Amino acid sequence: MRKFVYQFSEGSKDMKNLLGGKGANLAEMTNIGLPVPPGFIISTDACNDYTTGNKHLSEEIFEEVKIHLSKLETQTGKVFGSTENPLLVSVRSGAPFSMPGMMDTVLNLGLNDSAARGLADLTGDARSAYDSYRRFIQMFGDVVFEIPSYQFEQALSRIKKANNYLLDTELTADDLTELIDAYKLIFSQATGNDFPQNPLEQLRLAIIAVFDSWMNPRAVIYRRLHDIDASLGTAVNIQAMVFGNTGESSGTGITFTRNPSTGEKEVFGEFLLNAQGEDVVAGIRTPEPISALQMRMPMVYNELLKTCELLENHYLDMQDIEFTIEKGKLYVLQTRSGKRTAKAAIQTAVDFVHEGKITREEAIMRVETKQLHQLLHPAFHESALKNGHVIASGLPASPGAATGQIYFEAKEAVQAAERGISVILVRNETSPEDIEGMARSNAILTAHGGMTSHAAVVARGMGKCCIAGCSELTINEKEKTITLKTGEKLYEGDYLSLDGSSGNIYLGEIALTEASIGGHFDELMGWADAAKKLMIRVNADTPTDFKKALLFGAEGIGLCRTEHMFFDEKRIPYVRQMILAESLKERESVLTILKEMQKADFSELFRIAEGRSVNIRLLDPPLHEFLPKTDHEIEQLAQDMNRTVPQIRKRIEALAEANPMLGHRGCRLAITFPEIYRMQAEAIMESAVIVHDEGISVHPEIMIPLIATKSELSYIKKEIKQVIHAIFDRERMVLPYDIGTMIEIPRACVTADEIAEEAQFFSFGTNDLTQLTYGFSRDDATKFLADYYEKDILAKDPFMTIDKAGVGALVEMAVTRGRMTHEHLKMGVCGEHGGDPDSIQFFHQLGLTYVSCSPYRVPIARLAAAQAALGTKQLVATL
Repeated sequence: MRKFVYQFSEGSKDMKNLLGGKGANLAEMTNIGLPVPPGFIISTDACNDYTTGNKHLSEEIFEEVKIHLSKLETQTGKVFGSTENPLLVSVRSGAPFSMPGMMDTVLNLGLNDSAARGLADLTGDARSAYDSYRRFIQMFGDVVFEIPSYQFEQALSRIKKANNYLLDTELTADDLTELIDAYKLIFSQATGNDFPQNPLEQLRLAIIAVFDSWMNPRAVIYRRLHDIDASLGTAVNIQAMVFGNTGESSGTGITFTRNPSTGEKEVFGEFLLNAQGEDVVAGIRTPEPISALQMRMPMVYNELLKTCELLENHYLDMQDIEFTIEKGKLYVLQTRSGKRTAKAAIQTAVDFVHEGKITREEAIMRVETKQLHQLLHPAFHESALKNGHVIASGLPASPGAATGQIYFEAKEAVQAAERGISVILVRNETSPEDIEGMARSNAILTAHGGMTSHAAVVARGMGKCCIAGCSELTINEKEKTITLKTGEKLYEGDYLSLDGSSGNIYLGEIALTEASIGGHFDELMGWADAAKKLMIRVNADTPTDFKKALLFGAEGIGLCRTEHMFFDEKRIPYVRQMILAESLKERESVLTILKEMQKADFSELFRIAEGRSVNIRLLDPPLHEFLPKTDHEIEQLAQDMNRTVPQIRKRIEALAEANPMLGHRGCRLAITFPEIYRMQAEAIMESAVIVHDEGISVHPEIMIPLIATKSELSYIKKEIKQVIHAIFDRERMVLPYDIGTMIEIPRACVTADEIAEEAQFFSFGTNDLTQLTYGFSRDDATKFLADYYEKDILAKDPFMTIDKAGVGALVEMAVTRGRMTHEHLKMGVCGEHGGDPDSIQFFHQLGLTYVSCSPYRVPIARLAAAQAALGTKQLVATL
C-alpha cells in the first residue's frame, strides 16, 4: 500500500520534493525541538494522484488522512468536530519551491455553529471564537467555492460603519454573531447550499481546493516566471490551529533573520496584536516593526531572537519565519529561506563566507542569476532628484527607482506594457491575482500593507521597485484616482516616480541614471570568475555598449553586428545608395565613403578592447531593413543618386523578397557583390594597423554569416585573405586575425566537419538556428506561442532558453563534427541564449569556449557559468 500522509515527526528538511518546502521545514523544526503546533502532511504524490485521476480525491488517501487526524487529536487532547473541545486546523499548500501567496490556505477549519459556541464556552472568550468562525466562513467561501472576497468585506464594512468602528478588533461578540449570519447568507446565495456543518466534509473540500490551486492561473504564471516544474505538485499541510486573535497578549507576525532588502545582519519583521497570520500578509492592517515586540512582550521577543539564531545556524541561510503568539506563548508556524533582493542575496552570501558558515563555492551557488538584473538598472539622477516634488512617502518595500504612468488594474497594466508604456501598478493592496500585472510593471505602489505584505514579498522576488503602506494616499481603484493629502487628484496615465530605497513618491517623471555596482558584488563575481570555465563576451556594436560591458566584466566582443553601425540617419542614405547601385563603379564609390565610417568604428572598438578579441560579423541585413519606405525617403534618395523617383521605385521592386529572412543576405550578398565584404575586411585590418601602431594589441575575428556549405566559406575567405595580405604587404607587418563563421543554418551543423576545414572558429547564431529549426519566425511567433505554453506543447520560449532536444542537438552535432577536424577549434554562442542561465549550463557541458550576450546580461552570464562549472564538479564528485 502506498503511503501518502506523513506525521511531522516522520519528515525532514531533505524531503522537500515529497513533503513540499513548508511541510519539510515543519518536520525539521519539530525534530529539533522548536514549539511547532503538531500536524501532518499530505504529500505531493497525493497531489499528482489527484491531478492524474481526473481530479478525484481517492478514498484511500482520505482514509489515511483520517488516521492521521486521529493521531492529531491524541497529540492535542482535542476532538475534530467536537462541540465541547473542538480541534481546529489550518489547511495550507506547500510546494517544493516557495511560491509566496500563489496558492491557497484555509484557517480555523473544523468550526461550525455548535463548535463555535463550544469554543466560546470552553475559553470564556466568545469574541475570539466568533471572530475565528467568521474568518473561516470567508476563507472557505473564497478558496473552496471562489466567492469573491469583497462580498464578505462589504458585509464587514457595513457593520463597522453602522457602529462607527475604525478597526475590525472593535467588533463585539454580538457584532460578530450578526456578521456570521451575514456571511452564511452570502455563502448560501452564491452556492445554493447552506454552509457545511460537517468538519470532515469541510476538510475534504479544502484539500481538493489546495490541490486545485496548484493549477490556478496565478500559480501557473508564477511557475513560468520562476521556471518551476509543473509536474512537482503541491503538498497539503494540516496543522493544529493556534490563535493570535485572543486579545492583546496574542498576535502574529513574520520575521527575517536578516534584512531582506539590504542583507544587513539584523532581525527584521513585523507583527500585529490580536490578529491571525493572513492579516499581516494581506496588508489590511498596518503592522508594527518587530522591535516594538520587545516593549510589549519582552520574554516572547527574546525567545523569538533565540529561535531566529537557531534556525539561521541550522539552515545556514537567512530565514523567513512565521509565528503566532497565543496568550503569551510563542509558536513557530513556518520557516523558509527568505526571499530577498539581489543586494541582500549577495551581502548575505558573502557575509556567510566571512562568518565561516559556508564556502565560497556555496556562496556562488546561492545567488540566483536572474536576480542580478536588480543591481544593473538605473537609479534617479541626483540633481534631478533634488528638484523632485515629494507628494507622499510609504514603506521602502523593495529598492530601486522607476518612473512611469499609473494604472490601477493588473489587466490594464499588462495591456499598457504591451503598448510600450512604462507602467506603475497602483493598488490599495495587491493580491495573487495581480501577479501578471506586477510582472509587467516597472514598479508597484500600495496604500496598505507592510514590509512583508504580498506586494513587498513578490516585488522583491521579481526585482521590482515597490513602495507599500502609503497611507498618505487615498487610492480609489473603481474611479481610477489617487487623492493626495492636499486634495489634488491624479488620474490613470499620470506620471509618478518611485524611490523604493527611501519610500518617497515624486510627482511626474524624474531622470534616471545608470546603476553602480561594487563592494560585495565585486567580491562574489571575483569568486565566480575563478570558478567558471566559459569566457563571457558581449554583443556590442557601439563604444558605449562595449565600455558598459567591460565594467560588468566582459572579456571581449563576441558579436559586433556591422549592419547596426549603419542605422544612423547620417549613414543610412549611403547604405541605400550601395544597395540600389546598378554598376560596380557606382557601388564602389559609395563603399569608399562607408569604409571610412567603418574604420572609425572599428578603431575605437579595438582601442577599448586593449588586446581582447573583437569578433566582427560582416554585413548580414535582410535588404528590406535598409530600403526606403516613405515617399520623402524615396524622393531624397532619387535626388542623392541623380535618378528619377520611378527609377528608384523600380529598383526597389526588383529587390523585393517574399521571405527576406531566407533571402539575399549574409554570405549570399558577398557572393553576388564581393566588393562589399572586401571593403569591410580592408576597414577591419587597416583599423587594426592604426591601433597597433598606437601601441595597443589587437585581435580581430572576422565572422562570415549564414554559411551553409564549405564552398561558400572557401570562396569568401579567399577574397578576404587577398585583401588582408595586400595590406600586410603594403604596411610591412603581420597581425594576428581569425576568419570563421556563424553556424546558424541546420545544414552547417550537419556538415560542420567540412566547414571546419576552412574556419578558425565557430560562433553559433542560435536565434536564426532556432527559427530555421522550428520554422518559427521570431517576430511572429509571439502571436501563437502563448497557446503552446497554455496547452503544454512547449514549456519555455525556445528563443529565450535553448531547445536542447532539437536546436541543442544540432549545436552538439556541430561541436562534435567540428572538433573531429580541429580538436581545439574555438567555439562560442552569440545568440540570445548566450545570456540565459539554463542555456549556459548546456553550453558549459558541450565544452564551448565562450558565450556572448548583451551588456546587462554579462554579470548574469558570469555567475551562471560559475554555477555550471561548480554544478558539474559536484556531479562528478558524486559519481
